[in-house]
Amino acid sequence: MKILVINAGSSSLKYQLIDTVKGEAIAKGLCERIGIDGSNLQHTNVEKDTKTKIEKPMNDHADAIRMVVDALIDPEIGVISSMDEINAVGHRVVHGAEEFADSCLITEAVMKALEKCTPLAPLHNPPNITGIEACSKIMPNVPQVGVFDTAFHQTMPKMAFMYALPYEYYEKYGIRKYGFHGTSHKYVSMKAAEMLGKPVEELKIITCHLGNGSSVTAVDHGKSVDTSMGFTPLDGLPMGTRTGSMDPAVVTFLIDQGMSSDEVNSLMNKKSGVLGVSGVSSDFRDLLEAADNGNERAALAMDMFTYSVKKLIGAYAAAMGGVDAVVFTAGVGENNGYTRAEAVKGLEFMGIKIDPEANNSRGLKDISAPDATVKTLVIPTNEELMIAIDTQRLVEGK
Repeated sequence: MKILVINAGSSSLKYQLIDTVKGEAIAKGLCERIGIDGSNLQHTNVEKDTKTKIEKPMNDHADAIRMVVDALIDPEIGVISSMDEINAVGHRVVHGAEEFADSCLITEAVMKALEKCTPLAPLHNPPNITGIEACSKIMPNVPQVGVFDTAFHQTMPKMAFMYALPYEYYEKYGIRKYGFHGTSHKYVSMKAAEMLGKPVEELKIITCHLGNGSSVTAVDHGKSVDTSMGFTPLDGLPMGTRTGSMDPAVVTFLIDQGMSSDEVNSLMNKKSGVLGVSGVSSDFRDLLEAADNGNERAALAMDMFTYSVKKLIGAYAAAMGGVDAVVFTAGVGENNGYTRAEAVKGLEFMGIKIDPEANNSRGLKDISAPDATVKTLVIPTNEELMIAIDTQRLVEGK
């Protein structure tokens, strides 16, 4: 089956055409500056390893989808002979609230429910919805599936997702922990089970999705039982530009100092995290280089990040009553051996110990020390493949 995976932003659209038999993308690309001067499509034919940039006006996401389909079927740069070869479209949707505990086929009722979720993700859900509408317009007879970042975490128990606010705020506004990166956490926990040769239903796994946006999840017998991101992706670990967890009274204090709520929101989401602490960069590679050159604030930012990861590993092992494996994934988790080493340093008492030589390499790997009783794994995430797998499952009625 060939499935087109769509991740629509406000003025951009990422895509991959995935062959589920091969389990990999055969084409991928990015539409930029939709509705803005200078719009273009950057298309890669993975099979031929060729890249093409097409500069052409895209007034809306429907124009972008048309360009994507045209590129996919183009005799020179495409990978399929006609649009009929696209069996289904899988859409990344950031927020499904409590409406969606699993991926689902898109219907009129589902679209109405997605609109209801928009206040919880006002920056992300509207373009996700626009992408679905555009694909439905261009490919009206092709099944459309929504795959939600929040769905995997809907198995969290109430004691884990509730906030200690008056209960009516949960009932009236839906204020609770939702969690994000669910597609990634689900994928790498399944791959970890494969590597360990056991059903995921028999394992306790802590998955660490570490990148510019970062989260840690406790996966108990295949189900998310706790995760570090909360009502929004701002909670949990200090990230590239996000604060992570802090005393919420800081918000009201800053407003009392004269900042508007919009200014505080921008501060916490775009100017904080390791960028704010270091004053250097939100890129962990830059931080490591600066720290190696004696920049104390860069070193502090790294220490704060790895310390926070370590605390969550310990907390989630306690929540699950043990742990069989710790998984590192995403840009930092997959490629930064220093971060991995520091995040598990001192956890030898739990049976977590990594092999320094194995930790220096990249790619899919078991980096556990020979005498470790808890496995530490590096697993490159593949959210697009997970979306394709879920889409195929639903289209085939499984």
